[in-house]
Amino acid sequence: MSQPQRYIAHFDLDSFFVSVELLTHPELKGYPVIVGGSRDRGVVTTCSYEARVFGVRSAMPMKQAMQLCPQAILLRGTRGEYSRYSRWVTDIIASKAPLFEKASIDEFYIDLTGMDTYFDPFQWTIDLRKQITEETQLPISFGLSSNKMVSKIATDEAKPNGYLFIQPGREKEFLAPLPVSKFSGVGQQTFIKLKSMGIHLIGDILKHDEKYLEKELGKWGTDLYRKAQGISTSEVSSYREAKSISTENTFEENISDVESLLKELVRMTEKIAHELRQDEKLCGCIAVKIRYPDFETTSRQTSIDYTLRDDELIPQAIALFHKLWRKGRPIRLLGVRLSELTNHAVQASLFDDAEKKNNLYKAIDDVKNRFGKTKLQKARTVDKKEEE
Repeated sequence: MSQPQRYIAHFDLDSFFVSVELLTHPELKGYPVIVGGSRDRGVVTTCSYEARVFGVRSAMPMKQAMQLCPQAILLRGTRGEYSRYSRWVTDIIASKAPLFEKASIDEFYIDLTGMDTYFDPFQWTIDLRKQITEETQLPISFGLSSNKMVSKIATDEAKPNGYLFIQPGREKEFLAPLPVSKFSGVGQQTFIKLKSMGIHLIGDILKHDEKYLEKELGKWGTDLYRKAQGISTSEVSSYREAKSISTENTFEENISDVESLLKELVRMTEKIAHELRQDEKLCGCIAVKIRYPDFETTSRQTSIDYTLRDDELIPQAIALFHKLWRKGRPIRLLGVRLSELTNHAVQASLFDDAEKKNNLYKAIDDVKNRFGKTKLQKARTVDKKEEE
């Protein structure tokens, strides 16, 4: 029995942060707008297409961006609104799609394989895009093809605020005239190497034998050869899976001392925040779980702005604990869970201290990875007897 034709849609909210800001500041529409940190120390989170014309790009130092486009309007960003709109779009997709993956705060893959038995996948995707734009007022582009790789590239070609369907069997034809830099993983050094081999466009790759590419580029040469033919087997990972990072501790003796409980809560939150960063994820929800000696178990959770930082997660965990705990009652088990995970992206770095803070966490994580997770701890979690 033959396999059903694969159909994978890739949705990407156009200049997401800028688009959200323009809903609040419609008078700025049509102007070069940059969302990011301060002029001196910040980085560009994203920018409008009017700013991109001047060469401004995401992750660019703000000082450089302002030199390229001195007339740009700089906005600092409101993270809570971005989380709210991202969840809104996620809920719309979840209500319609049989299987979808939230690749980042503003990017989604939808697997429509098998749906062509009942209706046209292309029209279905057009209708979903229309619903998203009408309900949220956000511009969104999509690419539709037989696999994730081609669909993502098609989305890039369809922007801004457009869509493109690459018919099954036409993948190679679509990719051929595009620059090799369209493939993820083609960095500056690889790009220079490919140019020296006479490879500028994706179609140029197939002018060479696969063995020659492997000899020159190693395993990457074989991968590149397959990609140039439009072949990709990457699967859509269901967002509906219970994706979370959690930890819990059953105490040897029941604890009712609030300082001891909070100390353990901070330690556990710090531990799973470290795991979150190692997985290069952001979380949008945190929960605290309590079990009493009679095995009565209760939990409480709250949605938060997407983050990966201890200093943002710990206060949320403590607040949930105080709302949940029946004061004075002994606790048998305490747990913390981070959920609504999405891939790490530049949206985690919206404020002036972001780069400094992210570098600090990277340094802390490096020490933990080399010497053990307990080598650096929050002051609150350190046992005073151990200090002495």
